[in-house]
Amino acid sequence: MHSVKTVIDSPVGPLTLVAVDGALTGLYMESQRHRPPEEAFGEPDATPFGPVIEQLGEYFSGQRSEFDLQMAPAGTPFQRTVWSALCEIPYGETITYGELAGRIGNPSASRAVGLANGKNPIGIIVPCHRVVGSTGNLTGYGGGLDRKQHLLDFERRNTAGAQAELFAGYPTS
Repeated sequence: MHSVKTVIDSPVGPLTLVAVDGALTGLYMESQRHRPPEEAFGEPDATPFGPVIEQLGEYFSGQRSEFDLQMAPAGTPFQRTVWSALCEIPYGETITYGELAGRIGNPSASRAVGLANGKNPIGIIVPCHRVVGSTGNLTGYGGGLDRKQHLLDFERRNTAGAQAELFAGYPTS
């Protein structure tokens, strides 16, 4: 098992990318809750991160709404189920922890879903920022609520822009 890391700049601050044997295992923000110690990330080596860096660049430029990457997040089977379900939340939309619990077939597990969501090791790409509290309010985000709000606003603006472009030239009445 060979672990490597690199750090890239982004609109939400530096992102530390971690890969094991070529598969993405982590995307961590500065001061992120549940961030492993730096020495656990391996040696600096940007080589395996070309597709990740390219797709993140496309995401942050508004040209990508889904990622297609080889990922291997380490977690319990329940956590991996939650993280997989996160990837099904459409770009620019949000759901509640309770709705996410229902989607994985365990509607009474919203607290456990929230805990798994908070331990998501591949932020942004596995879009845990798209989950909100039962009232629609922003609640907990490992990268900080300001970053969560930034990502949600960014996606909503891009979704609205794409819809406006799609309907440009059509009568509105």
